[in-house]
Amino acid sequence: MPEYKLPDVGEGLVEAEIVSWKVKVGDVVDINDIVVEIETAKSIVELPTPYAGAVTAILVSEGEMVSVGTPIIAIGEEVVASAPQPPQPEADLGEMDLSNPAASGGGEGESLVGRNKADRGPVRRARKVASGAAAAHWQTQAAFEVGAAPMVEADEEPVPSAPAPVGAAPAVHVLAKPPVRKLAKDLGVDIATCRASGPNGTVSREDVEAAASGVTYTGTYEQVARAGADRETREPIKGVRKMMAQAMSQSAFTSPHVTEWVTVDATRTMELVERLKARREFRDVKVSPMLVLARACILAMRRTPEINSWWDDAAQEVVYKSYVNLGIAAATPRGLVVPNIKDAECLTLLELAEALGGLVDTARSGKTQPAEMSGGTFTITNVGVFGVDAGTPIINPGESAILCFGAVNKRPWVDEATGEIVARDVTTLALSFDHRHIDGEKGSRFLADVAGILEDPASALLF
Repeated sequence: MPEYKLPDVGEGLVEAEIVSWKVKVGDVVDINDIVVEIETAKSIVELPTPYAGAVTAILVSEGEMVSVGTPIIAIGEEVVASAPQPPQPEADLGEMDLSNPAASGGGEGESLVGRNKADRGPVRRARKVASGAAAAHWQTQAAFEVGAAPMVEADEEPVPSAPAPVGAAPAVHVLAKPPVRKLAKDLGVDIATCRASGPNGTVSREDVEAAASGVTYTGTYEQVARAGADRETREPIKGVRKMMAQAMSQSAFTSPHVTEWVTVDATRTMELVERLKARREFRDVKVSPMLVLARACILAMRRTPEINSWWDDAAQEVVYKSYVNLGIAAATPRGLVVPNIKDAECLTLLELAEALGGLVDTARSGKTQPAEMSGGTFTITNVGVFGVDAGTPIINPGESAILCFGAVNKRPWVDEATGEIVARDVTTLALSFDHRHIDGEKGSRFLADVAGILEDPASALLF
């Protein structure tokens, strides 16, 4: 039966987390039906199936990290419901009398080879039973997984267990899968002290890793679980958040950052936004000051192309780009993502508004694809939506500058013509740039040009 293996969805993916299954065992799927949602290092991706038929097995649980090439689901024509079984070693053919048909499970002169499964009934492969703790572990685990009593081989007599000492506390029964138990053993963690945050009160891999990192509690199993839930919560660093942390750390300690600020009277920009909203062609798109700022950045790059370049350290070259892939930083529940608008310099103002709206909506829904986040040349991060005035943003890898857009709000402003104090719509812009090849003069010129367009949008005609 076909097994669907986790594919590389792009850009050298090596692993992904199974976020949610869209099918269950017994469902019938067609080719290209969405069967699972995964989280890569950059985004959440829905995977279609390359096979058609009935789902016969879900091979990876939700929340697990799996490597590319790992089978995650089996799809075939026949649905076989079976309880999970512990791994079983191959039968030792040296202990079987192959010359005696009866000894191998068949009748007179009859071999198991060639018989149909329906004719011979369920047959379990012969295996050796380990003695001592190993045997007890597999028997207990089999009983936990399939809900049956511990298995005892026919040629073995049950070994009575020693009576518990008077007054001794009852043994704590911990629910955990074999791989989790093995991880606990390898890390030297007493699994009974781990909190159980998994389904149906099971101890998960994350619970064991949290315990191994130094979070320990004393008391009964129930007390341990309550203490872990009440005192602190741990969340694994993975997926988009992990990728973001690695990228920001690399950039911060590779590119020498310089940040400059400018406070801008954006009253005329806010007036332009209201006029655009009233126009018929803009009624179906979102118009905001971000639209005007994005266009201002694209225009200002014409006079300062270094802002849209990149320092190639390996080749010891500065790469100047004649296209603008405009990145917009978007906060999502799973971390910060920066999709970009390809060839933004070629778009009209209306097309740019449509692209901005679609980009943000897709990012917030967690559906941004890896290709949409690659190849960025310049980024805008809007902290103003959180009521923040400014910040010192970190440059995205592969770029040389990033602009931070602060909140636009009413502030007292001195009119330069009259000297009077008036209420104006004011914002702050902060530009971080790579000081290896963008000097203060170039960074300042770009920032001043952007600020000038926000103060007087009509000045965009001069670029």
